[in-house]
Amino acid sequence: MVAIVSKRTDLRRVGTQFVGICPFHEDRSPSFSVDPSKGLYHCFGCQRGGDLFSFVMEAEGVDFPTAIEVLAQAAGVELERDQEDPREEQRRRRRERLLALLDRTAGFYANFLWKAAEAAPAREYLLDRGLPEEVLRDFRVGYAPQAWNQVTAAALRNGYTEEELAAAGLSQRSRRGDLIDRFRERITFPLADARGRVLGFGARAMREDQGAKYLNTSEGELYHKGKLLFGIDRARQPIAKSGRVVVVEGYTDVLALHGAGVGETVAIMGTALTRDQLAELARAAGEDGTVHLALDADRSGQEAMMRAAGMASERGISLRVTAMPEGVDPADLVAQGGEAAVTERLERSLSVVEFSVERVLADANLDSPEGRDRALVEARKLIATTAERSASRDHLVRKVADRLDVPASYVTASAASRQAGSRPSGQAGGAGPGAATLEAERVFLALCMGAGPLGRDHLVRLKPTHFSSEVTRQARDHLLEHFDDPLAELAGSDPALEELVAGVVIQADEDSEHDDGVLRMSFLALEQRRIDRELRAARQDGDHAKQGELAAERQSVRREMDSVMGQVG
Repeated sequence: MVAIVSKRTDLRRVGTQFVGICPFHEDRSPSFSVDPSKGLYHCFGCQRGGDLFSFVMEAEGVDFPTAIEVLAQAAGVELERDQEDPREEQRRRRRERLLALLDRTAGFYANFLWKAAEAAPAREYLLDRGLPEEVLRDFRVGYAPQAWNQVTAAALRNGYTEEELAAAGLSQRSRRGDLIDRFRERITFPLADARGRVLGFGARAMREDQGAKYLNTSEGELYHKGKLLFGIDRARQPIAKSGRVVVVEGYTDVLALHGAGVGETVAIMGTALTRDQLAELARAAGEDGTVHLALDADRSGQEAMMRAAGMASERGISLRVTAMPEGVDPADLVAQGGEAAVTERLERSLSVVEFSVERVLADANLDSPEGRDRALVEARKLIATTAERSASRDHLVRKVADRLDVPASYVTASAASRQAGSRPSGQAGGAGPGAATLEAERVFLALCMGAGPLGRDHLVRLKPTHFSSEVTRQARDHLLEHFDDPLAELAGSDPALEELVAGVVIQADEDSEHDDGVLRMSFLALEQRRIDRELRAARQDGDHAKQGELAAERQSVRREMDSVMGQVG
């Protein structure tokens, strides 16, 4: 009992007991106890406890029969299977031979990487990427020599057959029909299951003329890429302690994060997350664990994450997205900022839906009505996947309404009403909410240009926060600077700015009659919308003092609007 548990945590004797840091949760003081006489363990912190078999099941994330196999292997005991079917026994023995062959080959590749002169460029490449040598050795990263059949010939001398070498994915036929090594002149990454048994290899080319940059073991008896997670055997204990698992795309990302102290990291090896991989993640993370996806956030990546979110929801898995800086992978992030940079990103992880909504808003062209309306439609679809009357849904509705500067009712409009062609209350004609928002700002600019000195004064009073898009902010700045000649120095600027300013000038010329009250009401309407936006932000931040100030401002604006309306009437 003590020997097995000591592989997971350091134990020291206290009387008849052994104590140490709990391997199953973040434990700052020793709360984990082992009673060797009874063969039991117990943690006074997380309340986990049991016998040797339950410890292995918990620590390894395996079922009871597998726990017995793990313990038998550790003790050097050969299990006797009662009434085992002869064909099943034959399959089991064959599998054991293939696993032994793959394990020996992994050892050979790892030894070759660190000792062979031929592997010097590979060593230099790995170390230059900032990957710690101890991590590379722990993961048994290796190098396949350039010789055509070095691995094949050695295995044949050790009694393995050509058929077994092909079944293990280590050898293949050349064009001439000779049996040769599948991996040559490549950095090798052993791909192991949760128990650490090597099932295949991923291999990175060292030259551009070697064909595929990465070459994997072919799908076969043992190796199934969609079922494996690179690093899961090394990540199990850190996952149990941290209560989370970080999912990245590539081998070097895993190695870099493990080197930076984020040992709960695994990789899906460039594939979309599969149901089998998600099941493995669920076993590792446990009921209360969280899965963080730190993957590429392009369009295909977003779609893959939404599919993963659906599968995770079916299993009750908490799935979050850790956004990466554009063009930066986790290994680069570690190189730039170390563990702190990664931890900060993980702490700011978002739900998959919230992340996708953020991407929609970030990619939207908020300077055009069409861009705003398109973003609103996409955001609606995403928000519709969340539970009604939930805090997360309300948060997303407020976020979208604020960024697109539309009422919340536009965001929560039902799919049925949209399909029927009806519009939310307040939406006039054929214009969408994006057009309505920008039109109000454009009309105000035109009123200013037609109002002479009073219009200039109102332009001066405007703040950047009065506008909902960058192009209207730029238009205000240009018109204020060129109030007497608004088309001056306009040619050659941004086309959207040219179009907006020209339209404002034309409308100002067409509206020859001017009403100071209309100008003031238009300004007050923009002022009220600015205050409303800032109020939403203050409520979201829980800033009660700011909310009080803004509420007073809003009340003052409302009183002024009532006064102006009375004068106009």
